[in-house]
Amino acid sequence: MKSVASSFRLHKAAAVVVLLAAGAWIITGKFAFVGSEHEGAAEAQETAAAAEATGEAAPSGGAAPAATVRTVAGMVPVFAEHARKIKLSGVTEPNKRAVLAARADGVAQALNVTKGASVEAGQVVLALEGPETLARAQIAEIALAQRERDLEVAQRLFDGGNTPETQLTNARSARDSAKAELTLARASVDKLNLSAPFSGLVDAVAVELGEWVQTGTPVATILSLDPIRVRAEVSELDVGFVSPGATTRLKLVNGTEMEGKVTFVAREASASTRTFPVEVELPNPGNVVPSGMTTEVELFADPQPTVTVPRSIITLNDEGVLGLRVVGKDNVAHFVAVEIIDDTEAGLVVKGVPQDVRIITAGQDLVRDGETVIVSETAQVTP
Repeated sequence: MKSVASSFRLHKAAAVVVLLAAGAWIITGKFAFVGSEHEGAAEAQETAAAAEATGEAAPSGGAAPAATVRTVAGMVPVFAEHARKIKLSGVTEPNKRAVLAARADGVAQALNVTKGASVEAGQVVLALEGPETLARAQIAEIALAQRERDLEVAQRLFDGGNTPETQLTNARSARDSAKAELTLARASVDKLNLSAPFSGLVDAVAVELGEWVQTGTPVATILSLDPIRVRAEVSELDVGFVSPGATTRLKLVNGTEMEGKVTFVAREASASTRTFPVEVELPNPGNVVPSGMTTEVELFADPQPTVTVPRSIITLNDEGVLGLRVVGKDNVAHFVAVEIIDDTEAGLVVKGVPQDVRIITAGQDLVRDGETVIVSETAQVTP
C-alpha cells in the first residue's frame, strides 16, 4: 500500500514537470512555421558583419532584443499571354431585311417572286397596271417636244431681230415646265414597278396576282443571309474587353461550329437589362444557317501579359483596393494592385504584377508594407 502511494506521487511530480516545460516552450515561441517571427535574424547578421568589418567584438547576449523578421511562403510568378474568353448566348439574324411595299395604287399585273425563291438586286418583284399613268407620260413627252420646237423658232426670230426678248424668255420657260411635267410622269410610271433593293431570299409574299393594292401595302419580305449576323448581349463588366474586329467562335444549336468577327459593340446599355448589344458577322455560303437560330458565342479579348494565382491569396489594402502582397529582391514586402482578367480552373488570371518579385502565398495578411520578411517554400506556379 505504501509502495502504491509512493508511485502515485512520482507520476504526479513527473506530470507537473512536463506541464511546466511545455508552458515555458510555448511562452518563448522558439518554434518555426510560416508567418512566425524569427527574433534578431536579420539584425544579428548585420551586427555581426559590422563588427567583423570594424574589428569590434560582437555584442553580448545581454544586449537589447533585436527586431523580429517574419517568415512567409511565396511563389515565383510565371507570366503568360492570356486572351480573356467571354461566353454569351446569341441569335442569328439576317444581315439585311426589307419589307417591300407598293409605291402606287393599282392591280397586280405581274408578280415575279415566290416564297423561298432567290431574288437578284434590281429584279422587278411586282408590276401594277397603269394605262392612265402611261398615257400621261406619253402626253408629257409630246408636250415637251412641242415646247422644244417653239423655243427653237423663238430663238431664230430673236437672233434675226424679229421678236422681243420676252417672247424668247416665255418660250424657254414653257420648255422647262414641259420637261418638269415629263419628269413627274415618268416617276409615276416608275412607281408601277417594285424592284428588289438587294440580292437575297424571299421570306414572305403578301399579295396575289390580280389583287388590288394601295400605296404602302406590304408585298414581299426579302432576307440577305450571306453573310449572316449574330446578335448577343454582353454585360457591363465585360464590355470593356470587346472591340470591333475581335475574333469569335460560335457553336450553333445543331452542333455546327463557325468563326466570325465582331462588327459592332453598342456604346449605350439597354435600360432594362443593363447589357450592351454586340453583333458578330460570319460567312454563310449557300444560306445554310437560317435566321433565328440560337448560338453560343465565345469572344476573345486582346492578349495581354498575366499571371495565374490561387484565389486564396487575393487581399485588400486599407483603402479596399484588390491586390497581392509581394516581396522584392530586398526581401521587403509591399502591396501591389492587380486587375482580375479571367477566372479559370487553374486560378485567377490577373495583370499588374511587377517583374522580379515573389508573390506571398501564406502569411500575406500578417505583414505590412515596408516590412522585411524571410520567404520560404518558394516555387514556380505555371498557368
